[in-house]
Amino acid sequence: MLSIELRPESPADFRAVEELTRNAFWNHHAPGCDEHYLAHILRESSNFVPELDYVAVHDGKVVGSIMYTRAWIVLDRGGERGALCFGPLAVEPAFQGQGVGGALIERTKVLAQELGYGAILIFGDPAYYSRFGFVPAEQYGVGTSWGVYIISLQACELQPGALEDCEGYFEESRDFQIDPEKSAAFDKGFSYKEKVEGLPSQERFQWIIQQTKPRSPCS
Repeated sequence: MLSIELRPESPADFRAVEELTRNAFWNHHAPGCDEHYLAHILRESSNFVPELDYVAVHDGKVVGSIMYTRAWIVLDRGGERGALCFGPLAVEPAFQGQGVGGALIERTKVLAQELGYGAILIFGDPAYYSRFGFVPAEQYGVGTSWGVYIISLQACELQPGALEDCEGYFEESRDFQIDPEKSAAFDKGFSYKEKVEGLPSQERFQWIIQQTKPRSPCS
């Protein structure tokens, strides 16, 4: 594994984190990206969890970042259960595949557990997140707010039994509902990057989001 230091993000890291997040996600899921704008606005969100806002540093350079927000499971029987969601999780492309993202996940999972959080739910590629204890949220009866089970919705218990009797749907912070015009305006403050379509990572993303099945809420 690459030699890295994991530490809380500081204000001096903000621009570097936004730059590396843009580099990591540009053209990955779709032409261009919004994740660097998301990183920018999350820090001011009431749902942001600053205690879990961490960066990875190699030779004095920030090469990775993870951010957390509060999230919820809206229960079929009524009420809700609190949870966490992380994202963006970003690693500078030149440092990907060297354990940086995994180190950030594992460190912050421990910290979240110590802080008393019960579970983490995310949207992501199961081929990657299954390495870190994530399983399909469907196993706990948790689907999406639009009424389906989807393989990209992944869950990880931090406390034993935290997701028992949690049949319902996942609701993430509204900050993830990106305004495309505001994102595009923010992106103008960065160096030009060409938008490209038809990449294998984009095809993989499209395949993942199509892997759904209807969910009937439990009464």
